[in-house]
Amino acid sequence: MSDLETYDAKAVERLFTRSDGQYVFARWGRAIAPVVFGVNEATLEVFKGACEAVVTLAGHKMTDVDPELGTNLMVFFCKDWGELTEVPHLDRLVPDLVPLVARLKGADANQYRIFRFDEAGGIKACFVFLRLDEVLADTPAETIALSQMAQMIVLWSDEAFLGSSPLAVVPDGGVILKPQVGDVIRAAYDPVLPVVANDASHALRIFARMGQRHDA
Repeated sequence: MSDLETYDAKAVERLFTRSDGQYVFARWGRAIAPVVFGVNEATLEVFKGACEAVVTLAGHKMTDVDPELGTNLMVFFCKDWGELTEVPHLDRLVPDLVPLVARLKGADANQYRIFRFDEAGGIKACFVFLRLDEVLADTPAETIALSQMAQMIVLWSDEAFLGSSPLAVVPDGGVILKPQVGDVIRAAYDPVLPVVANDASHALRIFARMGQRHDA
């Protein structure tokens, strides 16, 4: 997405249309129980605040413990992708962890997200992996946290934010969610809309609710 001034129903549709042409949408079907590994207490609080902000925007819920998984949103920071193979039991949560690490190294990636889904197709877990390369190391924690939380709250297209960011810089140098992105998130969690959708007409329903509050 580049020109958010021309945000329309087609723009919303593109946010959930994958590179193979399929329209795929999913939102969380359960309360979110987050945990962050590999950061200090200050950064942990920043991520907690960003998660609370995005979840509140969506009108969704957080919890301390997921009854099935314990924690269902896990954020891992590392300096080298190889560190992930040393995390106890991570290979049980992330199948084919070793080949994944090899692919991330080969692509020189600095971030990766994996979603898991319940029987109905709603999101039940998300694993976020962040490698602190030069780019991320120079990026404020607030920016990283808000960006990652925005990208975990729904299943966006794999091309949704290529060459763009879900965030906007404000005059004081801070960052906020782009208003249109926030509107999409809020609308996507309207209780009337389905948790999962595979038809592009769903984007029209999101667009029709953009700018509206759930209690409107």
